[in-house]
Amino acid sequence: MSRDIAGTNSAPLTSELFHAAVYKPNQGRIVRQLTCLAIWVVIGLGCWALYSTLRGSLDSGSYLVPGIPALALVAGAWFGFRVVNWPRFADFLIAVEAEMNKVTWPSKDELIRAAIVVIFTIFFLAIALFLFDIVWQQLFSFLGVTA
Repeated sequence: MSRDIAGTNSAPLTSELFHAAVYKPNQGRIVRQLTCLAIWVVIGLGCWALYSTLRGSLDSGSYLVPGIPALALVAGAWFGFRVVNWPRFADFLIAVEAEMNKVTWPSKDELIRAAIVVIFTIFFLAIALFLFDIVWQQLFSFLGVTA
């Protein structure tokens, strides 16, 4: 099934990196934009860490300190844009958005009730585990297994 969606005419990612066209621009826009944004954030944080590392290890007057992270940022931004327009990945993201549109989300009241149940259950289990821990500690210390 997934091979049918991707198609057999899908080019490898390396050849898609050098195109500027947007694949199916009107489909799956929100998911593709958010995915691209997430890729850009990861790349930006990596470039910031690289800049901090280079600033501490290279001469501060060198053009390499800001140049290498800037070049990596530009290349990473282009990669993020192109990867969400790679036909195989774009078709997957389009399918994800289509499935997300089929989801029935809970109302605010249902969400609050479910959250209260989850919080109560977590507290109940935490207290139960704490009490079991105390009982087992007392039992083992009574038997002389632990000091």
